Amino acid sequence: MSRIAPITLETATEATRPTLEGVQKKIGFLPNLFKTLAVAPAALDAYVQASATLGKTSLSAKEKEAVYLATSQVNGCDYCLAAHTLFAGKAGLAAEEIIEARHGRLNAFATFAHQLTENRGHLSDEQIAAARAAGIDDKKIIEVIAIVAVQTLTNYLNNTALTDIDFPAIDA
Repeated sequence: MSRIAPITLETATEATRPTLEGVQKKIGFLPNLFKTLAVAPAALDAYVQASATLGKTSLSAKEKEAVYLATSQVNGCDYCLAAHTLFAGKAGLAAEEIIEARHGRLNAFATFAHQLTENRGHLSDEQIAAARAAGIDDKKIIEVIAIVAVQTLTNYLNNTALTDIDFPAIDA
């Protein structure tokens, strides 16, 4: 049971209802993550805006999902692992690739995100050089950092709130 009571569409304020309705329309249902974020409207708005903006990065959908999965694995967020396992499958990652991404082994993006999250941004010159050698240029380094930062917000929220998982179950 969640430690923070989520907002529903019926109890949402006039300020948050349109955002929640937009999420529901886009995803097909209203995930508990967004209902929980809606308790703090500024946090909901910040997350939705950041996510929309980061959807325009130069990373492919598979690369982004690798980053989401690696970050969520390091941060121990079962909610986000369930959600991004579903989204990664829709982006074209096979079940084995999803597991590899979670552990930072799928590709250079998963490796970089895993290292970045695990070391809280304190990467060695060798780790940066390896990312660059694998084709992650400075623009993509910054984009990955931004995605990790926003993903960490939801990881920490879900870990703190114990958000009820409303995505298909996975082996965490």
